[in-house]
Amino acid sequence: MIRSRAAGGVVVDPRGRVVVVRQRAWTWSLPKGHVDPGEGVLDAARREIHEECGLADLELVRELGSFSRLGVGRGLPEWKTITLYLFRSPEADLRPLDPANPEARWVPPDEVAGLLSNPADGRFFTEQVLPVLSAG
Repeated sequence: MIRSRAAGGVVVDPRGRVVVVRQRAWTWSLPKGHVDPGEGVLDAARREIHEECGLADLELVRELGSFSRLGVGRGLPEWKTITLYLFRSPEADLRPLDPANPEARWVPPDEVAGLLSNPADGRFFTEQVLPVLSAG
């Protein structure tokens, strides 16, 4: 089984909405992706958000934590550990740069978990992220 690291973020706009991205034209996710060799986890999170959303002006608020889940990488079972960070962005215009992630949209926080295609991602958002967002 392949083991991998991924990083990404929960990005909040000035209206309190959270960005979600459509991957491979059929799944919805928070913006995240694999950490490249030699790349720091926070740097990978910023890079992935920029590629998948077009957002570059990101204010780091805090690390939200990590979770692991089973997936598929290069056609093989993959045990992926995902680290997410909370960012604020003054930008509202979403322009994905990555053709594999053709759409990004802002949604209210209480709708995010229901949109996420992977149940583990939805659980993490509901259990770990929503309480942080609700606390302000």
